[in-house]
Amino acid sequence: MDDTYAPPQDPLVVLHHDHEVLLVDKPSGLLSVPGKGPHLADCLIARVQAVFPEALLVHRLDRDTSGVMIFALTPHAQRHLGLQFEKRQTKKTYVARVWGRIEERTGTVDLPLIVDWPNRPLQMVDHENGKQAITDWRVVRSTEEETRVRLMPRTGRSHQLRVHMREIGHPILGDPFYASGPARDFPRLMLHSETLQFRHPDGGQGTRITAKAPF
Repeated sequence: MDDTYAPPQDPLVVLHHDHEVLLVDKPSGLLSVPGKGPHLADCLIARVQAVFPEALLVHRLDRDTSGVMIFALTPHAQRHLGLQFEKRQTKKTYVARVWGRIEERTGTVDLPLIVDWPNRPLQMVDHENGKQAITDWRVVRSTEEETRVRLMPRTGRSHQLRVHMREIGHPILGDPFYASGPARDFPRLMLHSETLQFRHPDGGQGTRITAKAPF
């Protein structure tokens, strides 16, 4: 896939900016950080640093996922936010369109994940050696063909939402790694980071930033 990396050239969408933090709406198809090789140099942090040279990385989103991403603008903010992510004190909500109708209204997926070494960066469920991964989900609306869900991860494993939805039989539409057949035949991965709640590094006030899903 990397050979055909052609990220969108949309202008940077700033959701919130103050003296400590910057939140932007990442487009689908753009790497969060540079990949290996010059053809994978274009990424969100490079674009952000072209406008805000002091910006520092706090977390990542998958290349094909869109939505809210936070950057620190001071080393203090980077440490403060980094600890919140590490201690699972931030709250993230995602919106996804998934294959098929989910009959239940809400549920939780609790399946441990580990990297699938021969096929990395793919992840897989491994009850022996996997790291704990928990996702709460809630149906927004459904048809016979697909369901719109809100996903609330309690942990932050790589590809967690994508693997978890596939494991319960409802892969995220347009997922080039975990969907197959007609579920894969969409113009993008239908997964969007909709809200991020965190404590502001200056004073600890609860802050919630939202970016509307483009699908």
